[in-house]
Amino acid sequence: MASLSPVDTFANFDKNKIMKLAKYYPSEFDENKLRELGFQLDNFIVYAQKCDSKFLNLKGIKDLARVMVETKFDQTWTHVYLHVKFTLIITVAAASVERAFSSMKYIKNDLRNRMDEDFLNNCLVCYIERGIFKTVSNDAIIDRFQSMKTRRGQL
Repeated sequence: MASLSPVDTFANFDKNKIMKLAKYYPSEFDENKLRELGFQLDNFIVYAQKCDSKFLNLKGIKDLARVMVETKFDQTWTHVYLHVKFTLIITVAAASVERAFSSMKYIKNDLRNRMDEDFLNNCLVCYIERGIFKTVSNDAIIDRFQSMKTRRGQL
């Protein structure tokens, strides 16, 4: 992510690292688009460093994305802008995954010795996806449970 950071007039620019990250998105960057990304990166970095003062003194990747949209360069350098968007998304996705693992750690530590793995996995799904489970009514759960097979008693 630092390879495309605009801090200090793109001092950390590293085309190879950017291209390596783009290869992790094969549905967006096939061989032809990777080649185009390489050409666009070469042109973009020269333009941003030497031709346009709007790219000077940017503080981060989000500022770069904002300036690209304001100047309509998101349409000129489409692949560079797509890579900038992916870079912004990665930070959000990493935080979401970290929260999910934190939730899993909480549940595993609390319930580890009391039950088998299937029940623990079911609890994890309910805890991690609690926003979705809040919309399901208790009556719907009871009806579903009762319809699975006959029980000794009713809930």
